[in-house]
Amino acid sequence: MCFSFISRNQHADAHSGAANATLNRKIKVAHALPLTHPVHLGIEHFAERLEALSGGAIVCQIYPSGQLGSETEYIEKLQSGTLDIAKTSAAPLANFVPRMKVFSLPYLFRDRSHYWDVLDGEIGNELLAALATRQNNQASGFRGICYYDAGSRNFYTTTPVTKPSDLSGLNIRVMKDSVAIAMTEALSASPVPMPGGEIYSALQKGDINGAENNPPTFVAQRHFEVCKHFTFDHHSRIPDVLNISSSLWTKLSDQEKEWVRTAARESSRFQRTLWKKRSDAAVAEMQAAGVTIHRPDPITFQQALGNAMSPFLVGEVKSYAKKIQAQ
Repeated sequence: MCFSFISRNQHADAHSGAANATLNRKIKVAHALPLTHPVHLGIEHFAERLEALSGGAIVCQIYPSGQLGSETEYIEKLQSGTLDIAKTSAAPLANFVPRMKVFSLPYLFRDRSHYWDVLDGEIGNELLAALATRQNNQASGFRGICYYDAGSRNFYTTTPVTKPSDLSGLNIRVMKDSVAIAMTEALSASPVPMPGGEIYSALQKGDINGAENNPPTFVAQRHFEVCKHFTFDHHSRIPDVLNISSSLWTKLSDQEKEWVRTAARESSRFQRTLWKKRSDAAVAEMQAAGVTIHRPDPITFQQALGNAMSPFLVGEVKSYAKKIQAQ
């Protein structure tokens, strides 16, 4: 089994208070992305900073590329205490802590600046802390420690989409998610849930007319070879979340918890910078491959949804959505 073992022996920061640590810890960290992905590089940065802050007392063993299972399995392992830290999308977290469904709502954020203002601010920190409890106030078994950028999801199609009506009658691959399906139907397209690995051939054969994702994924999966129109409507911005097992968290001293928070905060800012560079590079590669980029006003798409999202705006999801859009 391949893993990244972060140990730089960086004891220069021992003055940070590591002498007060009572235990040396080796913690297991998992994610499902490749070694070149900004998330992996962000987690490596987290590990390096945590080791430095602790004067070498806390060392991370990173298991990338889905070696330890799926993101849902990671969450279950965090709950059981058999995994210490894991990166997951906010989407599967909503199956365990339903208030996180707020991040699946389309056109929740005005732009990338608003997105990070919310996540770095009071609302974002509140939602990270709230991961520790379910709606019934029972412990979830894990908590969030920082967000990572996963970009915005956008439509890409075989024909131009510059306004909502251009989606009418198109078969669009979506995630198997009730919100994504309802959104696509409200825009008069036909949602087609299917595994990501089947999208290329489905586009090639004409079984679907498009899909939706971020530029780096569009390029990595080479969908630009069979889809020549990419529309930046930014319909969703679902963050990735770095989660820590409550089993480990409760064992950490106050000083150790502060090291974890600091390393996580620094890694979040490091990762989002990498993501922006990767996304910009992907757009350039798309254009070089002959993809036409469309940049319509996202408000026109949001307005076209009408009341389609009303069934999902209930309880805490509705409350958080109002807070986010008011900021």
